[in-house]
Amino acid sequence: MSGCSILCSVSGSTFVYEKTAIIITLRMRAVDILHKKRNRLALSPDEIAYLVCGFTAGDVPSYQISAFLMAVSLNGMSADETRALTESMLSTGAVIDLSDIPGTKIDKHSTGGVGDKTSLVVAPLAAAAGLVVPMISGRALGHSGGTLDKLEAIPGFDVHLDEAGFRDVVAEVGCSIIGQTDDIAPADRKLYALRDVTSTIDSLPLITASILSKKLSEGISGLVLDVKFGSGAFMKTVDEAETLSRLLLSTAKHMGTEGVALLTNMNQPLGTHVGNSLEVEEALAVLEGRGTDDLTELCLHLTAHMLLLGGVVDSVTTGEARAREELTSGRGRERFDKLVLAQKGNLEALPVAPQQQLVRAGKKGFVSAIETESVGRAAMILGAGRRTVDDTIDPSAGLIVHEKLGSEVEAGSPLVTLRFSDPTYVEEATRLIESAFLIDRQRPPPQDLVAAVIKAEETIRSR
Repeated sequence: MSGCSILCSVSGSTFVYEKTAIIITLRMRAVDILHKKRNRLALSPDEIAYLVCGFTAGDVPSYQISAFLMAVSLNGMSADETRALTESMLSTGAVIDLSDIPGTKIDKHSTGGVGDKTSLVVAPLAAAAGLVVPMISGRALGHSGGTLDKLEAIPGFDVHLDEAGFRDVVAEVGCSIIGQTDDIAPADRKLYALRDVTSTIDSLPLITASILSKKLSEGISGLVLDVKFGSGAFMKTVDEAETLSRLLLSTAKHMGTEGVALLTNMNQPLGTHVGNSLEVEEALAVLEGRGTDDLTELCLHLTAHMLLLGGVVDSVTTGEARAREELTSGRGRERFDKLVLAQKGNLEALPVAPQQQLVRAGKKGFVSAIETESVGRAAMILGAGRRTVDDTIDPSAGLIVHEKLGSEVEAGSPLVTLRFSDPTYVEEATRLIESAFLIDRQRPPPQDLVAAVIKAEETIRSR
């Protein structure tokens, strides 16, 4: 563990800010900082550090940080403020030193979508191909699922490893997936939960600081970003996704980490399964060569870019071939099994929802559009996500999508199967699904799964 670049504490109105062994005592008030941001004035790094460190330490109350999150969401942040926020959040915990573990350390992060279980596939595939993948992930946020919630659907799987345990699994397996701890990205853990219930999840500076404060604490040299756009993503358009990608890449580079971003389509669920244990099942299907084309293709593409960034291959094409080899040989599945065993999980005991109900098409035609956020919300209210910070997730709840964009359906054809334990919200979920699927006479044109690849100032578009 390397020392924090910034150590700070708050006591009353006195803020002690320690950087490179120089201690400066500043007198600040959270309300004054909130007033500045409300009035669209730029905050200094010290003011941002005051709020972040004070909240993490329990000295600045959550209601003031909620106001700060809303002010940022409404008024934005400059690039310099975003970097300061990221650095302050990173500084509240440790940066793990993995230099004694052989291999290049590369991670991948998705900005969230519906049915996005790629981390469960990509981490073991990349590790099987020779990379070291230390992955610190998050929980469900809004209508999108969380990697940690999916892994915790595996009975016994421990996502709360301390630094020593995390290092041990990385060294043994080549990858490990955990959440933030008291020592690793603690500020993001607390802020993440507040963002989920204050309608501030889609703020670009907050997204950037959240992602990078986790990822840069892992001791990685490179990061592949899966930045989603469309009806099921927080970024609704390609342009919004590109703006976020460039902010992420520039902030990461400023902090010494190279990256590449893929802009990927979330105008329909990724794969067919949405919900925690259901998505584990589908990830296993991909690792066994039984996955849907879209999910398998994206997992291979993301892995290829990780291998290229880590110097294992010299081109994306070669990387995809190598990733497919790890898939078809079964080595990726073997690596996933080792990961689950090392983190005390039991795949044989995956929970299955006791009840299910079909949602059927109302008329004949083609599935021409899917309001994917509504599909995610349907899974959430069935129990797969959280309405409030304190909600308990039902790991078995969710849904299975039977028809995707371009599919031809008859009146009465099954569109989605709802899976649940508690029927309280089944009617609401059914209405959401019925309104989410637009059925028309014309088959819609196909959409590219990967719209563009962004490397620093370079953008490669699929079309």
